Amino acid sequence: MTPTARALDLFVKLQRASRAVFAAVEPSITAGGLTPTQFGVLEALLHKGPLSHGELKVKVLTSAANLTDVIDKLQARGLITRNRETCDGRRICIALTPAGDTLIRGRFPDHAAYIQRVMAGLEPEEQCTLATLLRKLGLAAEAVSPK
Repeated sequence: MTPTARALDLFVKLQRASRAVFAAVEPSITAGGLTPTQFGVLEALLHKGPLSHGELKVKVLTSAANLTDVIDKLQARGLITRNRETCDGRRICIALTPAGDTLIRGRFPDHAAYIQRVMAGLEPEEQCTLATLLRKLGLAAEAVSPK
């Protein structure tokens, strides 16, 4: 197999595996009436505490425009608040409300357990190896992608 054919084959397999894993996990996310990005925002705030818009964008891996829409919708549902920082009025922190905290704390343990079941297709050592290889691949891809 040529290097190009090998790379293309790997790319297709990575895409198929990613789609299959996400398709298996998505019902666990959307069962609570949340989109995957909304769930990601609530989960990030649960584990990291209040974050700025920019910090959330990096954690949730979405565009700034999409994140603004997601935050608007979560705020309208009373799940998050936006608060201006007193020391820097330009920075707005997004935080969970008590209702948002209750929702994500109630949903996250089952979601995490479900992900664990999905990932059980690999042995623990294989999971560690894959995590290392995916990180290496991601860093290499960032290095060659146009800025």
